[in-house]
Amino acid sequence: MNKKQRLPKSFYYAMEGILYVVKNERNMQIHTVVAILAIITGCWFHISVADWIILTIVIGGVFSLELINTAIEKTVDLITDSHHPLAKIAKDAAAGAVLIYAVVSVIVGVLLFSKYMF
Repeated sequence: MNKKQRLPKSFYYAMEGILYVVKNERNMQIHTVVAILAIITGCWFHISVADWIILTIVIGGVFSLELINTAIEKTVDLITDSHHPLAKIAKDAAAGAVLIYAVVSVIVGVLLFSKYMF
């Protein structure tokens, strides 16, 4: 593969990964629905540019962490099919990272949209 083909291929593979996770991971589907609702709500309330930046960062963070979580889970599954305690820790820690950021994003969303609602 020549240098001109590498960049488009890398974007293609990245999109394949994103689409796989959206199609196959329930939590990513939930995050996607919530993100769409947040975007619709942002449009409805005509939120400021600063608030769009915050919303975009929060949504991107949740999506990115969910993709990393899936990558970790699939890698652990590839390495071992037994119930190894370290495999459990790796999977649980990755899921915990997503959970923390998702909770923080809900708090940010409530704070962000509350000034437009009340």
